[in-house]
Amino acid sequence: MKINYQLELDKKLDELGTKKRLLLHCCCAPCSSYVLEYLTDYFDITVFFYNPNITSREEYNKRAAEEKRLISLLPHSNSITFVEGSYEPERFIEQSCGFDQLPEGGERCFRCYRLRLAETAKYMSQHRDEYDYFCTTLTVSPHKNAAKLNEIGFELADEYGVSYLPSDFKKREGYKRSIELSHEYGLYRQDYCGCEYSRNYKRENG
Repeated sequence: MKINYQLELDKKLDELGTKKRLLLHCCCAPCSSYVLEYLTDYFDITVFFYNPNITSREEYNKRAAEEKRLISLLPHSNSITFVEGSYEPERFIEQSCGFDQLPEGGERCFRCYRLRLAETAKYMSQHRDEYDYFCTTLTVSPHKNAAKLNEIGFELADEYGVSYLPSDFKKREGYKRSIELSHEYGLYRQDYCGCEYSRNYKRENG
């Protein structure tokens, strides 16, 4: 049965009661813009920037800096802080080995989702007194498989003994709002997800 993860999120937010603390995996400033705007009314948020898939250190640093800039500019009713994970491209390469010929959106991407979300869940398990849930901004993108992201999120929550917040942030025009906010704040909007495969796909398909 197909699950509406936006409705699942609505239920969770209705049940929260007192303010909670969220560890939010973020891939880039444009994707996180709407998500932060949306969730800051409900949570103290720690942005966790862990993206070993990004092609180069230069591109990685540019996206991390833009995330920090967004946080400094975006109005928020609760706190938003930033934690940067390690830049470990070798881990992404290892995960992708043998899957390099697959098309965008398939098993290689699913392995990348798991790599990034696993590090987020692991970080939360190491700081479990500081957070109530973890989540990811990746579901705001129409190019990402929200059902698979949520499936992986719940699996990792069980594995690490932490709580996962379901989402499909592209719903209710979340992606459209992220574009509006990107223009409003003059955010750097990269034209590929991050990895060499997505960059090559963009070059080949325009």
